[in-house]
Amino acid sequence: MLEKIIALTDVSLVDFLGVSNSNLTLLTEAFPQTKIIARGDQITVRGSDDQISLVEAIVNQCIKHLEKHSSLSANHMKAYIDLILNPTGEENETPWVEDKDVLLFGTKGLVIKVKTPNQRKLVEAASKNDIVFAIGPAGTGKTYTAVALAVKALKNKEVKKIIITRPAVEAGENLGFLPGDLKEKIDPYLRPIYDALEDMIPAEKLKFYIENRTIEIAPLAYMRGRTLNKAFILLDEAQNTTSMQMKMFLTRMGIQSKTIITGDKSQVDLPKNQVSGLGEAANILKGIAGISFVELDGSDVVRHRLVREIIEAYGKQEK
Repeated sequence: MLEKIIALTDVSLVDFLGVSNSNLTLLTEAFPQTKIIARGDQITVRGSDDQISLVEAIVNQCIKHLEKHSSLSANHMKAYIDLILNPTGEENETPWVEDKDVLLFGTKGLVIKVKTPNQRKLVEAASKNDIVFAIGPAGTGKTYTAVALAVKALKNKEVKKIIITRPAVEAGENLGFLPGDLKEKIDPYLRPIYDALEDMIPAEKLKFYIENRTIEIAPLAYMRGRTLNKAFILLDEAQNTTSMQMKMFLTRMGIQSKTIITGDKSQVDLPKNQVSGLGEAANILKGIAGISFVELDGSDVVRHRLVREIIEAYGKQEK
């Protein structure tokens, strides 16, 4: 009897096994002459060479599915078993049709998808350009969508790391009184980023990614002097960058990297005599191939219905 050990790289055994080990039960029932043992971070298969090869093919399909979707149901396991045991000759065939608006499958069964036409424009722009500016009012999902695109790129191994940053400027507040260094002072203001990531990545894996710096969330000042290769880089609250900060940030971009800059021109918290780097960049960089600008508006607001009306009311007052 031969033995093969399959490592569950980048996925958890619990996710692979499914509810009450239902996925493992389906797999063992499909191969009654083969012994399949799940332990730690690996699957051990004992049996004939042909049977081991089939089991390995199914397990590898499931691993790819978990890397992309973060969950594996019994129906998915059945579909992959059927796909391998009853092949149709089609390569890379998936046993179901995916919703093109789904960006990724998050934690606790959450499906993260595009909700408005302008969010779809943002996704399309990011697929075709290496730098995208997403400009619009609060509540339009620009930051959440950008974080989802970054996580999707990491899961698909298109990038090696995610860098998320923002300038240390807040609405009428002074960060100096807060305890700690600059990163500790600004971490509370990065809470929306952490909330988004927690929707998309299981807690233990997110903790691991942050500890080994696969995901880095830091103030803009920490970006100076760096070159960011094969990374997905997100600058949030970009309306509060100065001209020099925006230029510094944009020139951090390295080989095989993508960048999304999000901001709201109506909420600039810089001193009155200071030019916003976001507004200036929109004027300077338009027309450069590989850089795209996506405008979101009140129709894209996905929060409480009153948020849209508040934005419209303030817009009328400003006009």
